[in-house]
Amino acid sequence: QVQLVESGGGLVQPGGSLRLSCAPSTTVFNIYAMGWYRQAPGKQRELVATASSGGSTTYLNSVKDRFTISRDNAKNTVYLQMNSLKPEDTAVYYCNLRHSTGRDYWGQGTQVTVSS
Repeated sequence: QVQLVESGGGLVQPGGSLRLSCAPSTTVFNIYAMGWYRQAPGKQRELVATASSGGSTTYLNSVKDRFTISRDNAKNTVYLQMNSLKPEDTAVYYCNLRHSTGRDYWGQGTQVTVSS
């Protein structure tokens, strides 16, 4: 399967910022959309933000005013700028790539911990 390489996770204090990055390890053609999901302990995986190749974006309601998703189509890279982080944002964040065929590919996950 396509390997997605994630970076940018870490430990940050409440109110701080992090920027996550994700890109395929090799060139991928006909990407339909890329996005980010997260899973906190004891909870189901949830959509955080997605960005389609057509330019539309979607966000989890609780992060709409704080997070921004963006894509560099030339590099097949997706970013998630996370500002005003809260302890409830603590989770493993997974990068997702949806191919035009409808097949999904997932990154290994990067830990984001928001704690004082």
